[in-house]
Amino acid sequence: MEKKTEGKMSFEQQLGRLGEIVRALEGGDAPLADSLKLFEEGAALVAECTKELDEAEQRVVKLRAGSGGEPAEEPFGEDAQ
Repeated sequence: MEKKTEGKMSFEQQLGRLGEIVRALEGGDAPLADSLKLFEEGAALVAECTKELDEAEQRVVKLRAGSGGEPAEEPFGEDAQ
């Protein structure tokens, strides 16, 4: 298991830990108290991953010339009009 005291886990490490948590919860062998702790850890990891994905999405934009020659942000992947 990753130790949080060693620093913030990378996005990939967080996803890996989420996979471990899901497998442990799906196994159904953990006592209720342990399952609740795993669920809470998983919920926190999901929130952190979602935050990181949202931030990444905001950075993934392409610049195009807007009206007046000023750069304008256009979401990545949308057709230019």
